Amino acid sequence: MYSNVSLQASKLVELANGVKKNSYRTKLITITSGKGGVGKSTITSNLAFLLSKKGYKVAVLDADIGLANLQVLFDVKPRNSFFDYIEGKSRLEDTITKTSYENIYLFAGISSFEYSSFKNSFVFSNFIKDILALDSFDFLLVDTGAGLNDYVKEFLAISDNIVAITSTDPSALTDVYALIKMLSLNKSKLMLCFNHTKSYQIGETISNSLITLGKKNSLKADFMVKYLGNISSCTNVATTSRLRKIFANEFANDEVTLQMELVLRSLLLNIG
Repeated sequence: MYSNVSLQASKLVELANGVKKNSYRTKLITITSGKGGVGKSTITSNLAFLLSKKGYKVAVLDADIGLANLQVLFDVKPRNSFFDYIEGKSRLEDTITKTSYENIYLFAGISSFEYSSFKNSFVFSNFIKDILALDSFDFLLVDTGAGLNDYVKEFLAISDNIVAITSTDPSALTDVYALIKMLSLNKSKLMLCFNHTKSYQIGETISNSLITLGKKNSLKADFMVKYLGNISSCTNVATTSRLRKIFANEFANDEVTLQMELVLRSLLLNIG
């Protein structure tokens, strides 16, 4: 007899396979981090902007349950959150918020609220499938919360294109290695982007060290860690976020924007 945990895992695998078997136009990319405060949401919003500048229609889902802040970064006031759809209070189309940036749309969450009633109910996985089934977007970027709680695991389970944002901070690296160990059980790869990291080579060296450590600890042999690139520290990134602006738009020719462009280029080459 299966335990509850086994049944939940089986259900997640079933949901993930449902996404794989359908030929959705929309490419699903899940952006996560082990540790909070590494700039995950800021990078998500900037990658969405850079994709939109290439002519792609981009949806962003604020999946940081209870700590949503992408509506602040995009400077919008959504009429509905995606929880209104989950709770049956609105249509899916009514939870889509058009931002002031061409081709960028937000599925907003709500901050400072407890969603324990949804725990282990798989409503989030099904919500992702409903967005994909709209066939309205080229990309769906899912910005998860930090850590590896049940909500984050559900968003990770349904995606084959997972990007972890980390830094050289020892605690951040410990957390991202825990993420690698977990994903290696059922996934084929994890993509890594280093934030607040001075050079491409530093991130590359640490990524290789994580790969070597994984091999020593007998992680699945065919699991791959793909290094996407680095983003340097820049005070203007934090400043533009506080002003509710997108850095890559305000500082299009800055070195950090170029680094983000290179990360995006590598990401596009590695997604399935």
